[in-house]
Amino acid sequence: MNDDIGTMTRRRLLGFAAAMALTAAPLMALQSPAQAASDAAQRIADHFSSVKSMSGEFVQFGPRGEQTGGKFFLERPGKIRFNYEAPSNFKVISDGESVVILNSKMRTSDLYPLSKTPLKLLLDDRIDLSGNKVQSVAEEDDLTTIKLSDKQVFGNSTITMMFDPKTYELRQWTITDAQGKDTTVMVFNVQQGGSFPADTFKIDYKLNRELNTRKKND
Repeated sequence: MNDDIGTMTRRRLLGFAAAMALTAAPLMALQSPAQAASDAAQRIADHFSSVKSMSGEFVQFGPRGEQTGGKFFLERPGKIRFNYEAPSNFKVISDGESVVILNSKMRTSDLYPLSKTPLKLLLDDRIDLSGNKVQSVAEEDDLTTIKLSDKQVFGNSTITMMFDPKTYELRQWTITDAQGKDTTVMVFNVQQGGSFPADTFKIDYKLNRELNTRKKND
């Protein structure tokens, strides 16, 4: 994998983790700013934890203005799938144990333990945002913005999520990486509940081994 593809891979993993916080809760008054920020973010996580399955569409804007999109599917705990539309044709799948990023165009398959990715944080039965993960929470008439950072999970990147303050629906999120480059994702047509075919979250481990063996031999 060259450096550009590796950077895209890490950025997508960060972006997917942020993508999953799809609901929000009202902010509390009469608290210190730091405590209010932490409590607000935790209520978002608690609300999202109660959602056992969901699906929807997304559009992603890269740091150079490139645009991609597709569909996602989630089933708690630990399972998620992102299908990027043509021409990128990326697929990102978590089966509850591992996460694979499959690039059919480049014939690459990158496998990671779920526990070592940001997805683990937001696919658990109970999402814990304690500690110093919450950098800030800002509430305006038409927008609620929450900024998160966690060196153990996100490295030196930050995630800024923007919600509708009335419906608590996620409008978009932006990942700022260690180099200060932004990747923004918008979600829409989100549906909560439902079930998916059994193979939706299936990882082809045999294909992963074959592609990586071929890459080593090239």
